[in-house]
Amino acid sequence: MTTPSGGNTPDDYWRRPGSGGDAAADQPAPAPGTAPASAYAGPPPSVPPPAGWRPPVHLEAAPPRRLPPQDMAGLDAAEQRSQRLTYGFGAAAGVVLVVLVCLLCSRIIF
Repeated sequence: MTTPSGGNTPDDYWRRPGSGGDAAADQPAPAPGTAPASAYAGPPPSVPPPAGWRPPVHLEAAPPRRLPPQDMAGLDAAEQRSQRLTYGFGAAAGVVLVVLVCLLCSRIIF
């Protein structure tokens, strides 16, 4: 964050270009309901598209095919087998790590 220098107020950073601190207060406010000449006039008016503006459709898409039925019992059995295999590898890795830690600790102690 920068600190304003000189006689500037902290709000000067957020003022529009060309308007000074006190000069903007000296100018009279515009009458209600009127906009300055440089104000945004809004988007241009839109024209509705003509009737039948969509391109003609020559080919109809084929209806979607039916998916084959799923064997839920088979999927559950395969998931259980893969879960047992994962737990087996995890247990084997845990045993190897425990054995290695025990060997390292026995070398340090003895």
